[in-house]
Amino acid sequence: MNIYVLMKRTFDTEEKIAIENGKIKSDGAEFIMNPYDEYAVEEGIALKEKHGGEVTVITFGEEEAEKELRTALAMGADKAVLIDSEELEESDQFSTAAILSAYLKNKSADIILSGNVAVDGGSGQVGPRVAEILGIPQVTAITNLTIEDGKAIIIHDVEGDEETIEVSLPVLVTTQQGLNEPRYPSLPGIMKAKKKPLDTLELDDLDIEEEDAAAKTERIELFLPPKKQQGKVLQGELNHQVQELVSLLKSEAKVI
Repeated sequence: MNIYVLMKRTFDTEEKIAIENGKIKSDGAEFIMNPYDEYAVEEGIALKEKHGGEVTVITFGEEEAEKELRTALAMGADKAVLIDSEELEESDQFSTAAILSAYLKNKSADIILSGNVAVDGGSGQVGPRVAEILGIPQVTAITNLTIEDGKAIIIHDVEGDEETIEVSLPVLVTTQQGLNEPRYPSLPGIMKAKKKPLDTLELDDLDIEEEDAAAKTERIELFLPPKKQQGKVLQGELNHQVQELVSLLKSEAKVI
């Protein structure tokens, strides 16, 4: 099987975020593989172990993303590809999907896996956009995946319940918590990862023009949410508490 995994480098989920001049301050911040993409990498490796084939992990980002790609290689992926983002002044989900699709369009993928969302942006757009550009089926938020006779049998979350879908390969799926338990890179895996191929590509290496990958959105402002104010505990009889609550909702919260 030709298995491809889309990966993104994100801030550590426990990192304290600071904003400077309208941008997230990255100096000294810790970065990790997007946690939802870890499930995609794990599922790709598990599919390879069961059906054979090769797992290639791809990211569109800066040179520093090599660290997270090496982590995927240490987990058990076979190859990694970094598509350098420095040529684009600004990029968004459209840019990322257009560039990843330009790389994938001639790769004869059997299955493409991606995290359901990225913890920094949370839009969940890139995977579905890639599937749409490539013209292949997509199933999001999957919790179980089985490959049999050239078909994928998939269970995914839908409106608080679950749905089982059967779809022919190739297919793109997005992964989430509950699908599997990502493995930790072993020491032998880390050593082997240093010798596995990690290719760096630029836009010139892909059949896509810079203007065709230009961002479609513009960030007007970026700010942290306001600090939560200290809560109030209402005392006294229930009727008195209700009256006081209504009064506070009118005078302080101004929601009624």
